[in-house]
Amino acid sequence: MRVLLQLLAGAGLVACGFAQDWPQGGGSAGDYHVPGTAVAGWSVVHGRNIAWTQPLPETGQSTVVISGGRLFYTRYTRLGAPAEIACDIVACCADAETGQVLWEQTIRAKHPLRVSGCFSDSTSPPAVTDGQRVCFFNASGTAACFDFSGRQLWQRETMAAGRSQPFLVDGRVVFTRQVYLPVNGNFGHEHKNAPPHEWTQLEALDLQTGESLWNSECGVNMGAVPMPQRLSNGRQVIVVGRGGGHSPPERPEGVSMIDATSGQTIWTLPLDNFMSTQTYPVVDDCALVFHGPEHLWVDLTGKVVRRVNFCRDVAVRRQGPDGARDTLEEFDYPEGRGRAITQQSNLQVGDFHYFRAYKHSYLGRIQLTTGRVEYLQLPVQLIRQPDQPDQYVWDLQDDAFVAAEMTNNDGFVVMGDQRSRTHTWGHHASPIMTVVGDHLYLPTLSGTVYCIRWDAQQLREDAVLGISDLGPAGPTWTRASLSYSAGCLYARTIRQLICIKAGSGGQSE
Repeated sequence: MRVLLQLLAGAGLVACGFAQDWPQGGGSAGDYHVPGTAVAGWSVVHGRNIAWTQPLPETGQSTVVISGGRLFYTRYTRLGAPAEIACDIVACCADAETGQVLWEQTIRAKHPLRVSGCFSDSTSPPAVTDGQRVCFFNASGTAACFDFSGRQLWQRETMAAGRSQPFLVDGRVVFTRQVYLPVNGNFGHEHKNAPPHEWTQLEALDLQTGESLWNSECGVNMGAVPMPQRLSNGRQVIVVGRGGGHSPPERPEGVSMIDATSGQTIWTLPLDNFMSTQTYPVVDDCALVFHGPEHLWVDLTGKVVRRVNFCRDVAVRRQGPDGARDTLEEFDYPEGRGRAITQQSNLQVGDFHYFRAYKHSYLGRIQLTTGRVEYLQLPVQLIRQPDQPDQYVWDLQDDAFVAAEMTNNDGFVVMGDQRSRTHTWGHHASPIMTVVGDHLYLPTLSGTVYCIRWDAQQLREDAVLGISDLGPAGPTWTRASLSYSAGCLYARTIRQLICIKAGSGGQSE
């Protein structure tokens, strides 16, 4: 039934003319799902299934947004030297067929952030467009809106959280608004006891004018990833979370459901020691929440009505010591630092809730109807070189892993956090997964991308449809999700913009 409802929703989007666009970081519906067909495997290194690439003058993180044959993304202004912190960014519009830049506008701000951070930077929030206007957020303190010719319509000082994933609700752009400010590019622990008027909240701006229309009341963690959701009665809602690292002040720790048209709180569920840095889907009018080792269903009264332990007595399909695959049954998966999933790594699709594990390179999923938990070990990294056989790194501690160089196209190191050089499991904010049709795409920081048949009956190696590269290991790094339009996937790294299309650039996979 859930799959049917998603397909029907997609059909409605086609009728409205939005199906070929990706108008915000989460796609047309804001939930990172879209109907369509896209290639399962490609290679930037070999030029296989690559329609084009375009070099970028400077590093950036935002997911590519697509509307009316145009691509919208952000990057930093030219840094011109090694850089650890920066604050001025460039809003970019490019042709979707070629990647050629059509216009650029500089958006300046006052509060520098760490460049190419493994959690976010000034360029991280994706743009939002209604097909006529496009709003960009500089997470160092500015929002600006332009028409499709690049003419500025409005600009205002406001601090979007770096991990904010803005989305549209009835002509309003909703984003995570930060009040307390970074120091030397970083958020410390000094705001632990900040009063409510300094709490991070959701805010809604009128996309046409930039006027503030509402602020939420219950507090939102800067790393939470709220998404627009709709209840069975048609009411538009958003689930938000509080709690996490760096002593955030918002209380109580836990989750709340708010009205998406007013920001008013519908219910609140306190959860002690809650890690809120996740997406928040709603299924059958219940919010799905990861809390410690448990997967919770929270009903419309804010009550937990179902619990599934996804760390105890679970099945793990792994790479055995001799290189052969085997299955561990009734395996207890260890938590790490009080966390069981990598930040921002979960996505519900159909009857499954997928996530990246924290301590191992495991892709996990929970079947919603049965509560069955499965894990599949994925290689940590694909190392691909011209005229060389592919090499897979399987262990998170393997010395064969090629750390990212974190250099821009000028050859300068552009990085404010050494943890950016690591893999995509554990203590960072991972790129959010993308679903196109029956394909689930998982990008990693080092540029390896996995394509999974999300509705496979069993989460085994035959569910992996492709393992691809966004460039050679070392020079490649990304925190952007994949986006989709008209049969093409779009990706970006700190060095280039990429259009992926079946049959392009040589032999197809």
